[in-house]
Amino acid sequence: MPRVRAGFATRFVALLLAVLLTSASELCAQQADAPAPAEPKPVAAADRSGTKNTRTAPRPKARRDRPGFYMGRPIADVMSWQGVDWLFRETRVDEEQPEAMLDALKITPGATVADVGAGAGYYSVRLARRVGPGGTVLATDVQPEMIQMLKQNAQAAGLNNIKPLLCSSKNSMLPDGKVDLILMVDVYHECTDPETTLRGLRKALRAGGRLALVEFRGEDPEVPIKPEHKMTLEQVRREVEPQGFAFVTSLEFLPWQHIIIFDKPADKEEKTPAKPATGGTRAGPEQPR
Repeated sequence: MPRVRAGFATRFVALLLAVLLTSASELCAQQADAPAPAEPKPVAAADRSGTKNTRTAPRPKARRDRPGFYMGRPIADVMSWQGVDWLFRETRVDEEQPEAMLDALKITPGATVADVGAGAGYYSVRLARRVGPGGTVLATDVQPEMIQMLKQNAQAAGLNNIKPLLCSSKNSMLPDGKVDLILMVDVYHECTDPETTLRGLRKALRAGGRLALVEFRGEDPEVPIKPEHKMTLEQVRREVEPQGFAFVTSLEFLPWQHIIIFDKPADKEEKTPAKPATGGTRAGPEQPR
């Protein structure tokens, strides 16, 4: 009797093992034949209106420069209104020759000129006398204290054709397409957002209008100005021309500074079409200003 039970137990264990091995083989085969699971779809993000938006977010643009730099150069700090006396220093006439610089720009009476970064009006007053009563000087600055001093200086000089304007790096406050000449004396290198500033200035110029940047020469280590307050001609052109300005010339007769002149080329859409004259004929092209 014990032998019978032992034989039965052996056969039962062998049968059970066979069943388990068969089941495992069938399960492996099913898993091998089954398709791979699909990748989970990204959850659609809800936009501000509450509807779902399945578009992926744009990749952030890489910075071209670290903060405080533009195209490889450091952006200089804006000179505070508290240092305004430096703008009216006695030696400035000899160092910068302001009247000779303005002579070279050939400013015509009746012109609309913008003195951008005018400070307390050192150049605004001189420009106002050149354009005369029929012209206008739009004098802009980012510091309200400078604007207040500019108003006082214009009043003291008896000039009514200076229009002070408080501007910002994002808004030039200049009218579109009305300005004949924009002058920036020792200012451009301090612009915190050069591209936005240049786009605004270009928009303000009439077709053929000029942009004149007066900057201390970065090429000359003997010019006694901090490096961040100097610019090379090459650097100025590299920054300004891509914003739609055409280089005209650089005048180099001043002791320490460039006079770098650009103009705004006439775009096709900016040209005024000829108007038909009375009697069915067409008028000729408008005369240049």
